[in-house]
Amino acid sequence: MAALTKDRDTPMMGEGGMMFVLPHGSAVTIYRGALVVVDSTGTVKPGTTATGLKAAGRAETGTTDDAALARFRRGVFLFENSASGEAITNAHYGDDVFIVDDQTVARTNGTGTRSVAGKCRGVHASGRVWVEI
Repeated sequence: MAALTKDRDTPMMGEGGMMFVLPHGSAVTIYRGALVVVDSTGTVKPGTTATGLKAAGRAETGTTDDAALARFRRGVFLFENSASGEAITNAHYGDDVFIVDDQTVARTNGTGTRSVAGKCRGVHASGRVWVEI
């Protein structure tokens, strides 16, 4: 699955979740529904294959405004599953899953190239993965 190019309806398991606000990263577009991370500067950016990122949650607002605050929610969200050898199954329940991009997670850290997205909380009948962030 490729990174987002528009807002995404990212389902959440259950109700609620905790809302947070941090500075928006510079020169990036965050789409509503994206898996977002906090980088080493303390700013929020879309998830990507990289190390040293901290999974923050699901973006609640989409923006390209560097001066804006990024709103995100923590909880259990439904994200896209990687393909073939990186695909997550229900056998991986409770395991760490890893960030591929702002809507996709994988079973492994890609030989040390990916940050942890959160814990696998099951695979939906559609093949997408419930991830607790």
